[in-house]
Amino acid sequence: MLTSNIARDENGSLLFAGQDVCALADRFGTPLYLMDEARIRENCRMYQNAFRKAFGDAALPLYAGKACAFRQMYRIMAEEGMGVDAVSRGEIHTALSAGFPASRIWFHGDGKTDEDIRYALDKGVGCFVVDGPEELEALDAEAGKRGIRQKVLLRVTPGIDPHTYEAVNTGRVDVKFGVPIGTGQALEFVGAALNAEHVELDGLHCHVGSMVFDETVFEDTADLMFAFMRELREKFGYVTGTLNLGGGYGVRYVEADKQADIPARIAALAEHLRALAARASFPMPVILMEPGRSIVADAGMTVYTVGSVKRIPGFKNHVIVDGGMTDNPRYCLYRAQYTVLHAERAGGETAVFDLAGRCCESGDIIQPAVTLPADTRRGDRIAVCTTGAYNYSMASNYNRLGRPPVVMLREGESYVAVRREGLDELCALDL
Repeated sequence: MLTSNIARDENGSLLFAGQDVCALADRFGTPLYLMDEARIRENCRMYQNAFRKAFGDAALPLYAGKACAFRQMYRIMAEEGMGVDAVSRGEIHTALSAGFPASRIWFHGDGKTDEDIRYALDKGVGCFVVDGPEELEALDAEAGKRGIRQKVLLRVTPGIDPHTYEAVNTGRVDVKFGVPIGTGQALEFVGAALNAEHVELDGLHCHVGSMVFDETVFEDTADLMFAFMRELREKFGYVTGTLNLGGGYGVRYVEADKQADIPARIAALAEHLRALAARASFPMPVILMEPGRSIVADAGMTVYTVGSVKRIPGFKNHVIVDGGMTDNPRYCLYRAQYTVLHAERAGGETAVFDLAGRCCESGDIIQPAVTLPADTRRGDRIAVCTTGAYNYSMASNYNRLGRPPVVMLREGESYVAVRREGLDELCALDL
């Protein structure tokens, strides 16, 4: 199977985290997001252990909440000792309402409003990742009104292409994020931060993209960042104390995807960073990273019920389910690949189908050209694997459809972490 938490029993029924997928669908209804709590915790501990071993106790992995954010997720992150990367007031509020400590939140994002800045300062968020000069100026002014100095990282753009999905490539010079090094603007940005009265420059942030499998991407990024850090020391006498390298390790969505050995990659990166620091006569900076997808993606599975099957001889076949782009827009956005499994049976005669959603959009496709039993019919259950990241968090109410519940699986039991959005909730904000 694609991941170790997916299996079939002796009757061919699909199991996820050791539990019968169809039985869960019967109990909770569909569409249904399933999350394997043990896998989430296992992935957190993998990062924590790899970081301590490679970078020392001061290093910290920050869970990128945009991947999947709800209260129970933040409770898990708090219990596992993770930091959190938040990109909105909503993510910060969700984390705080779950008891996550504000001091371990890094407030990210390229479009922070004045209200966002005031909210985060008033809540005592530990560190801002400042995306540009205008935000820096606004933050300095608001911190001054409160008589504090706010710790910040500055997001700079190293100008590197990680050869990932174009839509999630964030490292090039011309992307909307951060301030580019190559144009000289990042140098001016740092100078402005050092001169600001009410911010404390803790270090630098960069992020080259998502779904990175190339073993040299983070090393190449580090080369560029250390060259910039040397320039900062020469011009300002500033020695970078913290370096946040962003996130982006890839996960397996289909069998053809590589399996990233993340601890080995982190160890190799640490060796590379230590060599760079030694050559530059730098103290080793505190290293942060922002894993999101690689913590929650393979902890997720989405289960659907087939509504209809349409076979068009000489053209194609469609399996239409009771969800779609409202609970998983990633194929529509990125042409993202997924592994799709029939939840009730395997083997026998098969056929190729487009797995389509119920929305009134011809582009509402979850995955094209998937192989399923040829006799797939109305009422069957279909599972889409590796949906823990960017599915629930990107879900919408298009066509006035309610968002599915999130059910956590733990030690043979299950519990609702986010309840299903019903008809009344759909109208809750209407006047």
